[in-house]
Amino acid sequence: MTVKVKICGMTNPQDAALAAELGADFVGLNFYPPSPRFVDFERAEKIRDAVGGRSLLVGVFVNAAREFITERLLRVKLDLVQFHGDEDEQALYGWPVPVIKALRVPAGAQPPPAVLNVPGFLMLDAFDPGLYGGTGRRVSVASLRRFDLSRVFVSGGLTPDNVAEVAALGPYAVDVASGIEAAPGITDHRKLRSFIVNAKGSG
Repeated sequence: MTVKVKICGMTNPQDAALAAELGADFVGLNFYPPSPRFVDFERAEKIRDAVGGRSLLVGVFVNAAREFITERLLRVKLDLVQFHGDEDEQALYGWPVPVIKALRVPAGAQPPPAVLNVPGFLMLDAFDPGLYGGTGRRVSVASLRRFDLSRVFVSGGLTPDNVAEVAALGPYAVDVASGIEAAPGITDHRKLRSFIVNAKGSG
């Protein structure tokens, strides 16, 4: 089965529409205010309109209150909710849409087995002590081979040049933000196109 592609950190409707047109399965919107890829309600709604039903919209949250998430889930009509902070397992339950729990894995470390059994999807991302995603750090390919990746989004340092190697491992999806940008929050259209083509193995 062809790997799915999530383009994360979209900040303008034109880039999000292009990602959907090129075959991105998911478009991620960052609702974490300190992030350079943060979008407010108005921008998020415009991106939703631009994407339509061509890609699923994922809201990315970091240690956010349930009320904060719920308001954006309903108003922007999110298709999935991604938890990218230090949320406990209880925070993952009770949502009307699928959830993604990001695990920031230090080099050479194994996530606790209990964490691997959380509901919904997992995202394996590289660990950075000061940042929640978008770091450009890579998760090692060797460490990925230890996991059943059938419900895993692989993130962390992916680019058009290295995504095919990760896609060949058969994860559910690959996820990219900084690897297709000209600057934080600014999409490089050539890199975007190449990433999707290389991830899906066409061309």
